Amino acid sequence: MHVLTFEQIKELIELVAQNQLRGLEVERSGFRLKIDGQQTALAAAHSVDAAGAGTALPVAAAAPPSLAAATPAAPAAGQAASGLPAGTHVLTSPIVGTFYRSPAPDADPFVEVGSRVKKGQVLCIIEAMKLMNEIESDVDGIIAEIYPQNAQAVEFGEPLFAITPA
Repeated sequence: MHVLTFEQIKELIELVAQNQLRGLEVERSGFRLKIDGQQTALAAAHSVDAAGAGTALPVAAAAPPSLAAATPAAPAAGQAASGLPAGTHVLTSPIVGTFYRSPAPDADPFVEVGSRVKKGQVLCIIEAMKLMNEIESDVDGIIAEIYPQNAQAVEFGEPLFAITPA
């Protein structure tokens, strides 16, 4: 039996969000994945069919109640409210998991507010399903704000860092 890997599921969720699809459903060898792309939330559900009776177990809420954090227009509105300069880039979480500021509990954080970062530089780690995912900056700039606390759970599309382009 071949089921989808975590990376494949993540890619499908991202495709639904990026293309603003109404949803997607995949069934393979008794494994059913349904991604609901409606405005209120995205959800992945795992359903196992045993003798005709299906049970649905929620896997992960893939977006906050509003998809606004995943849309390009939302960071600009959020920046104005928080006093960040126009043009500030907000890096959002690509996955659901636990946010870590450093590579180990006793290590220094990857970045602090005021740190100069380069595109491709690791800013944090998000642990998802026992996998440590390094999250890299997608722009050059200076860290203006770090939103989640260390060891805080984060959702797909949730703001992680505000980066002022430099």
